[in-house]
Amino acid sequence: MRQWILPEYVEDILPAEARRIEMMRRRIMDLLWVHGYELVGPPLLEYVESLLSGSGGDTNLRMFKVVDQLSGRMMGLRADMTPQVARIDAHLLNRKGITRLCYAGSVLHTLPSGLTRTREPLQIGAELYGHSGLESDLEVQRLLLESLAIAGLPEIHLDLGHVAVFRGLVRGSGIPAELETELFEVLQAKDTDALKSLCAGLTKHVDTCAREALLLLPELYGDVEVLERARRFLPDYPEIRTALDELETVGEELNPLVDTLAFDLADLRGYHYHSGMVFAAYAGNSPNAIALGGRYDEVGKAFGRARPATGFSMDLRELSGLVQPGPSPRGILAPYIKGEKALEQKIVQLRNEGEIVVVELPGHERDQDMFNCDRKLVLEGGVWLTAGIEVDLNVGLEQ
Repeated sequence: MRQWILPEYVEDILPAEARRIEMMRRRIMDLLWVHGYELVGPPLLEYVESLLSGSGGDTNLRMFKVVDQLSGRMMGLRADMTPQVARIDAHLLNRKGITRLCYAGSVLHTLPSGLTRTREPLQIGAELYGHSGLESDLEVQRLLLESLAIAGLPEIHLDLGHVAVFRGLVRGSGIPAELETELFEVLQAKDTDALKSLCAGLTKHVDTCAREALLLLPELYGDVEVLERARRFLPDYPEIRTALDELETVGEELNPLVDTLAFDLADLRGYHYHSGMVFAAYAGNSPNAIALGGRYDEVGKAFGRARPATGFSMDLRELSGLVQPGPSPRGILAPYIKGEKALEQKIVQLRNEGEIVVVELPGHERDQDMFNCDRKLVLEGGVWLTAGIEVDLNVGLEQ
């Protein structure tokens, strides 16, 4: 085996894709910046206990672990940056009011989340701390949709859910914790046969109405009529009623901003992590969610300071693969003339204006086609000017 072969689901990013990803990152970060979100940069690795705090059990399985040679303690390579940002808000910034933070960086997964996914996503996201109302949920969700729009993603579909529907049903019906875990697992797996079997065995714990409500949850997916069905057939517990009202309000606000919108009352992704409304965005024909988010008010407790929180994250590499590639920008070819001050000043001027200027190196003047330039600098009447050069239009197309 060649020693330079990369591990499975770990890939290099080549120039065309790297440029596409970087331009997308800049646009999204600029958008977050003008909305008041401050950039933070958590470390790639830290002690496992900190990375697992409040993040749910699945994070432990997704995390690479190494032994710290200085302390002997177990360290983890982050699988998700959200708990790290929550730690920064709770312990380092320690602000009393609202805090808006954003981030971008690599995370590592022990296994890919899908057959076409990488084990090294480039995660970008935003988190809002200190506000528990629906207004902050809406701000974050609108910001997500704006981010997808400026990234050039086609045909955006948004799924909205609320973990309080299942949680309220379980608590209101008095279902024991061990059965809650089993119900959660079969609902998450969309295993309706297993769900029927479990509900059949709930006779000792819940009444017929609660069992029928649990069986109905996987069917509660679709447009706003889903919420009306839920109000008719789910128990009228305060927690469920509030969740349905919040979903309806948010759906009305966001529906004009997306191509399609649906409600999924059985969406339990991050159930042990999220505490309120959750959402997932899809684009084009991709079967995978391209962005995930929701409210996670419980995470701050793990860091000793409970803070309401809501946010979203997405993988820049995944987004890049869904955007139609375009031609790379062309540059200007400049000759190499040592000590030619006027030429050096012209090159500086053009670069300050945003132009790409490539200087020929001695001995490689014939490699012009490799520089992706459609113009060159020529000396006319003692002045350096740009002039067009013939190029192959197929050269420089992004792959």
